Amino acid sequence: MTDVAGLRVGHATRSGEGWLTGTTVVLAPEGGAVAAVDVRGGGPGTKETDALDPRNVVQRVEAVVLTGGSAYGLDAASGVMAWLEERQRGVRVGPDPAHVVPVVPAACVFDLGRGGDFRARPDAASGRAAVEAAAASAPGAPVPQGCVGAGTGAVAGAVKGGVGSASTVLDSGITVAALVVANAAGAVLDPETGVLYGELFQGRVEYPEERVHEAARRRLAETAAGNGLPPLNTTLAVVATDARLSKAQAQKLAGTAHDGIARAVRPVHLLHDGDTVFALSTEARPLDASPFAFNEILAAGADLVTRAIVRAVRAAGPVAGPGGVWPSYEELYGAL
Repeated sequence: MTDVAGLRVGHATRSGEGWLTGTTVVLAPEGGAVAAVDVRGGGPGTKETDALDPRNVVQRVEAVVLTGGSAYGLDAASGVMAWLEERQRGVRVGPDPAHVVPVVPAACVFDLGRGGDFRARPDAASGRAAVEAAAASAPGAPVPQGCVGAGTGAVAGAVKGGVGSASTVLDSGITVAALVVANAAGAVLDPETGVLYGELFQGRVEYPEERVHEAARRRLAETAAGNGLPPLNTTLAVVATDARLSKAQAQKLAGTAHDGIARAVRPVHLLHDGDTVFALSTEARPLDASPFAFNEILAAGADLVTRAIVRAVRAAGPVAGPGGVWPSYEELYGAL
């Protein structure tokens, strides 16, 4: 994500002593980024998404918040708003430069109780910690991935989920990137082979040995039975580019990026998912007037969401605690 110049990412992570949750903030350059959103899950938990409708007045946002804690965790956005207000960053609403209202879109994943304590969830302090971490990071610094930030308590099907990120530079020189929180109710791996669905779209696939896969299947069946009811879930993503996009174009980018989730998670956009994709444009590079130039960005956004989900699952570590047991993909199929 930070390969898009000007964007920074920060995490606030809490684990242990009943906690298994966190918050991730994507911080835009000063002056904000054009933003849009597309929500397709049947059970979303969001804040300020109506402001991103191309028909509405807000054109740019200073930050996007992804958080654990279900709807409770949306309070993390308040901490980000306070941090931005202190720096006079937001929509100007009065004659004084301090008269701003920071518009901070946010979306949450369900991870309540996964650390053992149902009431251990992100709050305004978590949001402030995450945005401070983003602001303190060096430009272009690699994004920590796996069980961090909003991905701390994430679960992807039967295995541990997390945060993942990926980017590419198109032939035009335009950069496109994606950051995801993989917390899907659907499966991310093929039950017949053990291959990650998302890797089927990335060229040649190395299949696990049958003995490795059979051992993994037994382990997953045991842990699923021990965990009881399947959890409520959501996959979140932020797709960003330095291409100059309108809000309507950004909304289209957010919509097509959902295809990237559908390639990596099966089934997807379920009633108990809250699948949400944000799109950001820093407007640093002009976009060729040809519709094919925009199509390249749309295609890249979907591809990168798929890659980011794969990275999230591969980077995640196993978790075993009072709230449940979730093996990691690498733990099960480490021979690969």
